[in-house]
Amino acid sequence: MTFDAFVLRKEALLEGQIEQWDLEELIEGDVLIKVAYSSVNYKDAMVVKQGNLAETSPLIPGIDLAGTVVRSKDNRFSEGQKVIATSYKIGTAHHGGYAEYARIPAEWVIPLPEGLTLKESMILGTAGLTAALSITKLEQNGLHPDGGKVVVPGATGGVGSLSVEMLAKLGYHVVAGTNKVEAHDWLKQLGASEMVTREELEESERVSIRQGEWAGAIDAVGGKTTSYLLTTLKRGGSIASSGLTGGVEVLTTVLPFIGRGINWLGIDSVTCPMKERAHAWYRLATDLKPSFLEETVNEITLTQLNDVLTNVVKGNVKGRTIVKL
Repeated sequence: MTFDAFVLRKEALLEGQIEQWDLEELIEGDVLIKVAYSSVNYKDAMVVKQGNLAETSPLIPGIDLAGTVVRSKDNRFSEGQKVIATSYKIGTAHHGGYAEYARIPAEWVIPLPEGLTLKESMILGTAGLTAALSITKLEQNGLHPDGGKVVVPGATGGVGSLSVEMLAKLGYHVVAGTNKVEAHDWLKQLGASEMVTREELEESERVSIRQGEWAGAIDAVGGKTTSYLLTTLKRGGSIASSGLTGGVEVLTTVLPFIGRGINWLGIDSVTCPMKERAHAWYRLATDLKPSFLEETVNEITLTQLNDVLTNVVKGNVKGRTIVKL
């Protein structure tokens, strides 16, 4: 049986192409899944358009997928069961979600939580998982709605926009960081109470500690933004760091940590333990499930992927994009 697959070949220009593949060409795995939806993430764009994260060639990218089990060597999964698989080595070293079929190791697969459809799970995808892990870890470190403002730089991105909506649903006062004036009304609809520009959340001069503004932050940007946020957290405040679109270098001192007792929390959605992952997906299907999921998504097909991934790299994509297989 052959099927459509979006394939990256590193020896060619960094441009995926749709090919006809056979099931036997898929990398070995325990669970064969008929993919219904995948999603588009910044990491996917880096894999396809930069190539440095692709560990094998040819590679079917797509770090997220949701679909129905066709057959399984593992008795935890049965034919016809709806499942999700995200991150680990999917879409980087193991063929991923940009194809009509995927074969995935059983330990990377979880049942679709009650309360989510396959489509909704991919509107959330790794971005939603990252947001849920961030909120959970912030709460475990003392964040609560009465504690003060929570800032979300990069608020129009996948992690950012979903974080805005989830935090607002929980009753937090959310400050959205973006330079996209045209997105202000949309972010307010998601629940943002205030807007700030990107420049207002960047380190422009070295200051060890500033006036405390934020009880918490969900930071998928990194770089100068993280440097600034560390100096402006209130006493006992926390940053959940999950991204690097603004760079990987962060300049800081020990003063905010020893003077205000702040917390810098790392969020790893790639290899986090399955217990944490399953709990995050449970919350995504219950108390963290956004109210405007269908309104925040752009649905595309494999033929549109190259153009969309180019726009992701350029920062020209708002909200979430999913791929219907």
